[in-house]
Amino acid sequence: MQYFITGGTGFIGKRLIARLLEREDSRIFLLVRSADPERLAALYELWGCDKTRVTPVVGDLTQELLGVSAADRRKLGKRTTHCFHLAAIYDLAADAESQIRVNVEGTRNAVRFAEAIGAKHFHHVSSIAAAGMFEGVFREDMFDEAEGLDHPYFKTKHDSEGIVRTECRIPFRIYRPGIVVGDSRTGEMDKIDGPYYFFKLLQKLRRLLPPWMPAIGLEGGRINLVPVDYVVAAIDHIAHRKGEDGKCFQLVDPSPRRVGDVLNIFARAGHAPQMSLRVNAALLGFIPVYLRKMVMGVAPMRRLRSAIMKDLGLPQDVLRFVNYPTRFDDRETRRALKGSSISVPKLEDYAWRLWDYWERHLDPDLFIDRSLRGQVEGKVVVVTGGSSGIGRAVALKLAEAGASVAVVARGREHLDETVRESEALGHPVHAYEADLSDMGQVDAVAQRILAELGPVSVLVNNAGRSIRRAIENSYERFHDYERTMQLNYFGAVRLSMCLLPAMSAQKQGHILNISSIGVLTNAPRFSAYVASKAALDAWARCAASEYADRGVLFTTINMPLVRTPMIAPTKLYEQVPTLSPEEAADMVCDAIVHKPVRVATRLGVFGEVVHALMPRVSQVIMNTSFRLFDDSSAAKGDGKDGSSKEQAAIQQWMRGIYF
Repeated sequence: MQYFITGGTGFIGKRLIARLLEREDSRIFLLVRSADPERLAALYELWGCDKTRVTPVVGDLTQELLGVSAADRRKLGKRTTHCFHLAAIYDLAADAESQIRVNVEGTRNAVRFAEAIGAKHFHHVSSIAAAGMFEGVFREDMFDEAEGLDHPYFKTKHDSEGIVRTECRIPFRIYRPGIVVGDSRTGEMDKIDGPYYFFKLLQKLRRLLPPWMPAIGLEGGRINLVPVDYVVAAIDHIAHRKGEDGKCFQLVDPSPRRVGDVLNIFARAGHAPQMSLRVNAALLGFIPVYLRKMVMGVAPMRRLRSAIMKDLGLPQDVLRFVNYPTRFDDRETRRALKGSSISVPKLEDYAWRLWDYWERHLDPDLFIDRSLRGQVEGKVVVVTGGSSGIGRAVALKLAEAGASVAVVARGREHLDETVRESEALGHPVHAYEADLSDMGQVDAVAQRILAELGPVSVLVNNAGRSIRRAIENSYERFHDYERTMQLNYFGAVRLSMCLLPAMSAQKQGHILNISSIGVLTNAPRFSAYVASKAALDAWARCAASEYADRGVLFTTINMPLVRTPMIAPTKLYEQVPTLSPEEAADMVCDAIVHKPVRVATRLGVFGEVVHALMPRVSQVIMNTSFRLFDDSSAAKGDGKDGSSKEQAAIQQWMRGIYF
């Protein structure tokens, strides 16, 4: 039996060909734009055959008679029994002109071609979109009743089906699949579409909340999902039955679920929180259409909506179809499939396979270069406080990743040590000596870096001064607050403002501020240090809002305790679990790659939440630690440091909290 197929390289088409090849006498001719052997090789491997059974025919769907040469049409002769037309644009976001050219005119060209080669049957794979936004149950014998066809995808699918019904002069059959998802047996899928749009949102929820945490979601209309293996099996079976010409078959789930139920099924499959409370999206229908259009027509509202949808990983039009109003009757399909053992499997039985395949093969994050080298290679990166501790470790990692690293610090001797260590590893860095608490030196070093290295892509504000001393021991030491603020806040802000104009001009830049977990937990004895870091955090939040449309990003890293020279005077910390500078550098580099707004430990976030919900309780907890841990010998000047059993226990329990 001879077949001619358009769209045979697509998601449904290549699986239909595999099914047809199971018939011993099958010979298939496949419309392709190019008979490139390399492109077809993977398909032949999938099908387990060569071009003697699946022969490529070069053509173009948008051309008259599909652009197939007269010689190739003669090769086909009058022996084609079945012509399957699957080629189309299946994309809600595609422009109207392209959809008309491919979906409508392409179908007309396919019909004329099938007639020209004398095909015995024409099989048109349409879509439930041909019903538009019909209110109620749409039967298989309905077509003209379609309504709500203002969207180009719905309109072109309806019009292309109309061409087959009114213009095709050979026996035809029409198939309307629901929203086609991956294979129910393997989960295999070719692209992100339909419910897959929400997988990234569910994944984000899983990372934020435990699976037992109830969440709030949407409730909408019924969404009709069918796995590709069911669609292919149904088309193959019905196409070869006698007496079915001129009929339409809706390949749908006879028991579709509402949007909220579908999302919860996939939430369970992905171990994400389920949406226990669901807001009915139909409530939006009470807002007059003219009012919605007027509000969304305002530029700031359009931009806000676009930003929200982008952050959620959803296409702009998807919410329009949440309240999908149409249900589909499939009695003709079930009649034709009776006795064949072909039926729609339950979504609960294979949803986990779809999720697993998506997360392993289709998750957009898999296709983003998440390597540090991919983010910084060939770019200028400035690291302050790069002569020791976190700064040196960060500089070494960035230089190894191919960045042009400028380390800034006030001590030439230690700066030279960083340079020598990096050069020994084969990765030179640029050293700039400057005291960042001196605003004149900040301006000068910024101008030197810009003049010698060019625009800065990444700035790591790491240089800082920490003072651990209770306020009651600081009454005569107000200069501690002044010098801490001068370096930690004014120095970092001044350097950022020197480099921001070039970042803004080139529409890309990233400023990372090394802050402290103490800002989240309100650590006692660190009022000078925490206040300076809190000020920098607040400045970064304001700056991020101002530069959101300039391509400049800001990240605050609320760093836990790190073993650096800064904490050496406090002998108490020798008993405290701390991060190594290399571990802290990994946090910074990970932030450079992923560019989050904030990086914080769970303990830090917990402390912030407790203070937000129960500030008095938070104060009592921190006051208890304050009274339990005394000032260091350096702060008291008495040379006595010690650690009781109670102190040691709390130190081990509250890793990285400053006392």
